[in-house]
Amino acid sequence: MINLQDIAYVRSGAADLATAVRFAVDIVGLELVAEAEGRAWLRADERHHCLAFVEGASGVLSTGFAVADEGALADAETALEKAGLKVVRGDAAGAAERRVRDFLAFEDPFGNVVELVTDQVRLPRPLAFGRPSGITEFGHLCLDAPDIREAYRFWSSLFNVRVSDWIGDHACLMRIDAVHHKLAIFRGDKPGLCHMNFQVASIDDVMRNWHFLEERGVEIEAGPGRHPQSTAIFLYFKGPEGLTYEYSFGARLITDEAAWRPRYFDMSEPDAIDLWRGKGKVTSQPQVPFKGIVR
Repeated sequence: MINLQDIAYVRSGAADLATAVRFAVDIVGLELVAEAEGRAWLRADERHHCLAFVEGASGVLSTGFAVADEGALADAETALEKAGLKVVRGDAAGAAERRVRDFLAFEDPFGNVVELVTDQVRLPRPLAFGRPSGITEFGHLCLDAPDIREAYRFWSSLFNVRVSDWIGDHACLMRIDAVHHKLAIFRGDKPGLCHMNFQVASIDDVMRNWHFLEERGVEIEAGPGRHPQSTAIFLYFKGPEGLTYEYSFGARLITDEAAWRPRYFDMSEPDAIDLWRGKGKVTSQPQVPFKGIVR
């Protein structure tokens, strides 16, 4: 079993790097940590970065998850190869770019490129947010797959993920710690990143951000609303390069593993996704095809 400790980052291709970075800083509110040679690194918490833009074709390049140490990374490599997956071990230059000690990459059965990393760099200095959006941390990420049941079987057979709730055949919400979900799989015809989430400190932050985004003409895809599964109050909005961001507050913690039973929500019900019955549709950033390690 491969034990994921946490989510690590999203790496995203940007045809217009300057615009993507400006939006992430001035609109989303992230801190720009560094920018060099067609790369930009942005953070939301003590991790060196949660979002890296790489100048080039638009699309998600990879999503990263942290494992405990180099032994765990080696064990993960063996387990993935035994499962029939092609694993590419990262080199020193790639690790330095990702601000990790070591990493590997693989393509899941649905075409999503996933990286496992160890020793992700932490920054002890206070955050210098681009604006006061109330962000407290990089919260979760969501990938696409054509069959969420098959996707769950893949993740649960190899990794320490547990299903928290099902939204019909539309989404599988999975946890790796007490947080209701750190990883979700949404039904989509092609691989991609459905969205990346940032937790904020209060419901007031969600509402202030909503007005801030509307005043600046940012496309609101869904919300404000409240998910019945996680209880989180949410707001989804579209950024450059097709990347969807989410603010949310109040995510459920599952502290009694023995007592929790996954629930099933019917998409035909008007409040299956939003207790407040709002309308909206979140669109994904397509996956860039895997061609080995991208530096």
